[in-house]
Amino acid sequence: MMNAHPKTWTASKAAGGTPRAARIVEPGRVEIVPITPRDPDAAEVRIAIEGCGVCASNLGPWAGPEWMDFPLEPGALGHEAWGVIEAVGPQVRHLEAGQRVAFAGQHGFATHETVPAADVIPLPASLAGQPVPAEPLGCAVNVFHRAAIRPGDTVAIIGIGFLGALLVRQAAQAGARVIAISRRDSSLQLARGVGAEQVIVMDDHWRIIEDVKRLTGGRMCDTVIEVVGKQWPLDLAAELVCEGGQLVIAGYHQDGPRQVNMQMWNWKGMDVINAHERDPQVVLRGMRDAVRAVAEGRLDPRPLYSATYPLEELGTALDATRDKPGNFVKALIQCN
Repeated sequence: MMNAHPKTWTASKAAGGTPRAARIVEPGRVEIVPITPRDPDAAEVRIAIEGCGVCASNLGPWAGPEWMDFPLEPGALGHEAWGVIEAVGPQVRHLEAGQRVAFAGQHGFATHETVPAADVIPLPASLAGQPVPAEPLGCAVNVFHRAAIRPGDTVAIIGIGFLGALLVRQAAQAGARVIAISRRDSSLQLARGVGAEQVIVMDDHWRIIEDVKRLTGGRMCDTVIEVVGKQWPLDLAAELVCEGGQLVIAGYHQDGPRQVNMQMWNWKGMDVINAHERDPQVVLRGMRDAVRAVAEGRLDPRPLYSATYPLEELGTALDATRDKPGNFVKALIQCN
């Protein structure tokens, strides 16, 4: 059953019995399959996975796009995992068995994964027992870095889920005036709680524009960060940018082409930043910075973890990520 507040997060070879993985065998259906954890090569480590976050980007494959072949590989789509090193390759010097780590893997919906040691980040002892999905935390830190928000800036953030809430928090800490825009009342309350100065319900395109005009004295926003990944929020985001401002695209637009009002983009002379990082070293740097921020108390993602599901209920967790019941923000999968 779902557990919103697990007492602690631990992993061991014996935990949970037979090594296994969740496998999406067709759109909307998961099976649990046995796996044989692979021994690490010279520069690899094998990790007993404690848990893995469920990402909104998982929803496209979960729905079954025409271009995707099923079944997926065991554990596939899980890229927000952390756990305990179980074995290390002979060339690995900076990591050791028993060490708690986060890592940049791709098959984290499983009890074990073997990955290059270079893709692994040690976790500080101060985070013992806490979930640490470092990859999405690092994404939030990298988006914020690309946005280069300054004290006194007016920043609108469209879409207040896990990523949006972390961006609100960082922007407020940087001294910006933050306007949060989102559909659900619970999301707007969340945004206020993490530092948004104003909140606007996302229900009417032209009314939102007029609201932002009123709040900014007609100037609009220095930076607008779009965190939804759909056409309308992208259109709205561009409308809210001031002349000479910047539009930061953090939403994952995975469902097809987009149209833009190039006349407006040209007229405003705004900068457009695609804040998705693909350089593995940049991704890892963001993960390290995020883990440090959490350990130092500058970021506290724990209130954003809505519910924890066992590996066997990955399908339920994906449905909840899609449907967002109640005050839902983010699901975690307990793997071991």
